[in-house]
Amino acid sequence: MTAVTDAPAVPQRPRSRVWTKLRANPSALLGAVLVIFFVVVAILAPLLPIPGPLETDWLAVRKPPSAAHPFGTDEIGRDVLSRMVWGAQASLLAGVVSVLIALALGIPLGVAAGYARGWTDAVISRVTEALLAAPFLILAIALAAFLGPSLTNAMIAIGLSAMPVFIRLARGQTMTVMTEDYVESARAIGLSHLAIIWRYILPNIFPPLLVQATLTVATAIIAEASLSFLGLGQQPPSPSWGSMLNIAKNFLEQAPWMAMWPGIAIFLVVLGFNLLGDGLRDALDPRDH
Repeated sequence: MTAVTDAPAVPQRPRSRVWTKLRANPSALLGAVLVIFFVVVAILAPLLPIPGPLETDWLAVRKPPSAAHPFGTDEIGRDVLSRMVWGAQASLLAGVVSVLIALALGIPLGVAAGYARGWTDAVISRVTEALLAAPFLILAIALAAFLGPSLTNAMIAIGLSAMPVFIRLARGQTMTVMTEDYVESARAIGLSHLAIIWRYILPNIFPPLLVQATLTVATAIIAEASLSFLGLGQQPPSPSWGSMLNIAKNFLEQAPWMAMWPGIAIFLVVLGFNLLGDGLRDALDPRDH
């Protein structure tokens, strides 16, 4: 009798239905448009016909929006529109890189805890619970203050602060997938632990992690703006929406446009990622397929 050694097939998610639901969701489409708009603006910043973000004009200090300066100028005559465009790079970079750091650290630890169980699960879970006991922003501020004020350190601090959420999610999803028949079959035919994790665990825990990552980008952008506002993120004179708000708070009566545009940008990009994340969650929900 010939032994059966073929690995069991992994159930595939109907991708066409996912995309159909995503396209049929107006909120998700609006979120995608907002996110794509800011990403394109950030990428094309060097090519746009606008002044440099550090160029000053002492004859145009705190001037209101005009044809020459559509968003007005700041306290030393720099073009607010230019600083908004270049500031998008810092905010989006901080949001994406922070989440990538959280994913890179959180997924392996969460999968290890859910797959190995025992003392490994106990140690990782207790440390995760201790980190989750501290509010996200407070933990990010403490880490950023410890590491020192810079955009790089702010991204590391935000990523480490967001990591526990991904550990807990990856652990829970791994424990759920471990009970499926195809995983039991893979273990029965003698597949290695790494093969099971790579072929069966990770593909099936990816959708909820993707949704959480999209939503966490919005949180990370707010956190970066908060750290920059406190002087712990992007350092002057480099543009950042948070640092622009920090300066603008001193000129709210004389030049309200200095605070208005960064605030609107943060609101719109966070709204975009939240709407996109909610749309992905609905589209990837297996109960609707």
